Amino acid sequence: MKITIVGGGPAGLWFALLMKKRDPTLEVTLLERNAADNTFGFGVVFSRKTTELLRACDDELFRRAEGVITTWDHVDIVRDGVRTTIGGNHFAGVARLEWNRLLQERCRELGVDLRFSCNVPDPRALQSGCDLLVGADGIGSVVRETWKAQFQPTIDPRRNRYIWLATPHLFQGLTLTFRNTADGLFMAHSYKFSRAQSTFIVECGEAPWRAAGFDVLEESATLTRLAELFADDLHGAPLIGNRSKWIQFLLVKNRRWVHENVVLLGDSAHTAHFSIGSGTKLAMEDSIALAQSCARHPRIADALADFERTRKPVVDDYQEAAFASTLWFEEAAQKMGLAEVPFAADCMFRSGKIDLDNLRRRDPAFAARYEAWKAGAS
Repeated sequence: MKITIVGGGPAGLWFALLMKKRDPTLEVTLLERNAADNTFGFGVVFSRKTTELLRACDDELFRRAEGVITTWDHVDIVRDGVRTTIGGNHFAGVARLEWNRLLQERCRELGVDLRFSCNVPDPRALQSGCDLLVGADGIGSVVRETWKAQFQPTIDPRRNRYIWLATPHLFQGLTLTFRNTADGLFMAHSYKFSRAQSTFIVECGEAPWRAAGFDVLEESATLTRLAELFADDLHGAPLIGNRSKWIQFLLVKNRRWVHENVVLLGDSAHTAHFSIGSGTKLAMEDSIALAQSCARHPRIADALADFERTRKPVVDDYQEAAFASTLWFEEAAQKMGLAEVPFAADCMFRSGKIDLDNLRRRDPAFAARYEAWKAGAS
């Protein structure tokens, strides 16, 4: 059986690893247009539940990753210098480049044919030469666009602008920072992904973005300006770019994920807003689900039908939660008048994945503060 994977990010590498681990006789080839050490962004984050799921699939990968994964167990919500900490939120962060390197290493050991700096101008030329063609090539997926009429994608650019950066300042929890300025509200999503750096994603509405001049500033000037804006939160540390640009989040959906012997995984099939930190999680869980469907059904057609039937409703639910979080941040300026505790609680409740009962289990002390506020406000 021949499997060809287009895209060398976590989704493609993880699926290749799982398939070769299950059946070493499979011929698995992965094609990636970028070099092996070329990646965008800085860190990825997993919940404890996701980490345990991935570890169960390949404990050896996590044994090697022990020295590069960082963990924390709380969320910090900081509004104009006032910090509210909510415990019971267990996460792990890792450098995207290091994570990809470990996945590549495991794939090579298992016999996956990894081909980097390999452009795929026409996926149709690959389809007939393999039993299964996997499109794991991201938001701008060539595979998806080749069969656009069959997959029926929708791509919705969201209202806010964001820029993905890093900093040597280490945030000890998943930190959501809100800074009111003369130009409007600026928000940062931060978490450590190594012992030396943290991710620092800045998000804002169109009006503040233009008012602050970010629509015309070059990258270096943008980094300097944002470091000044968040100087207190960064404790004077600089911001680091990686060909970083202000962009709009693209909400990608597809009516179908499967066409003949072609299937989409990860961001090529769906995206989830970075405010719930589930993009890489969903991509790698896609790979697990597809590998399990292949194990249950020897015929590719049956396996792909099973994958779409069982996995798509799960992702649809996550996308609904992520969209609620997206809207919350797009409308966050309207919530700045809330007091500290209700603001923090509203932020935690934003996706609908956490309710008051769940909050009580995570952090009974904060939940009690919130319930006391509710009693006083009624």
